Amino acid sequence: MSQLNTVWSPMNLPSDDNVPDNNYSFCIDLNQPWFMSKGAMIAYYGQMQFTALTQGLQGNMLQMVAQQFSAPLYLGDYVVAEGHGKLIIGDRGNDINAYDLEDNGNLTIRAANLLAFEPNLSLQQSIVPGFVTLIGTGRFLASSNGQVMFVEPPVRVDPEALVGWADCPSPSHHYDQAWVSSFVAAAGRAFGVSSGEERQFDFTGSGTVLIQSSEKVLNDHHLVRHI
Repeated sequence: MSQLNTVWSPMNLPSDDNVPDNNYSFCIDLNQPWFMSKGAMIAYYGQMQFTALTQGLQGNMLQMVAQQFSAPLYLGDYVVAEGHGKLIIGDRGNDINAYDLEDNGNLTIRAANLLAFEPNLSLQQSIVPGFVTLIGTGRFLASSNGQVMFVEPPVRVDPEALVGWADCPSPSHHYDQAWVSSFVAAAGRAFGVSSGEERQFDFTGSGTVLIQSSEKVLNDHHLVRHI
């Protein structure tokens, strides 16, 4: 039975899961601090406060940020959510999923897709522009334009469909020379249009690659800032 018309309250909201029949929102049962992307909060029950990483942090919270957040380029894009209650987050109608890093895992993800993560995960800047790396054991939330697929290397991926990769080397660029020299590609470049048929990310070795089921990149102002 669909729950699209359900009236939600703290009594019937889920704990650490998507709101039923709604892949576009996620409910965190907040009982410890979380790092969260600015603007992701859409509603909450309980007592909470949201503090920007660039101001207002003191004591243990300041020490936690210094230890776990090693991505100065993205410092202004996150807040610390702390308190107790039900925290509902969203991302402009994009799908939201929870993922668990285990055994001190290592996952690199497009910065625009990363919504929130537990403080026992540390965040570092990736050598690939527009991406960040999560290291440790814990849960994080990511958004995507369409459902996420998990594929194993060797594989070539449209850069606009790429969400991230885990436990495998950073990708290299691959260019399809025949496509690049074609009339269609030349016409596309004239209008500022690129294509996955023209350029791909080439993954080799072992590990897992996360791709979304569309070629629509989320608002990636992080990449522009990096450049």
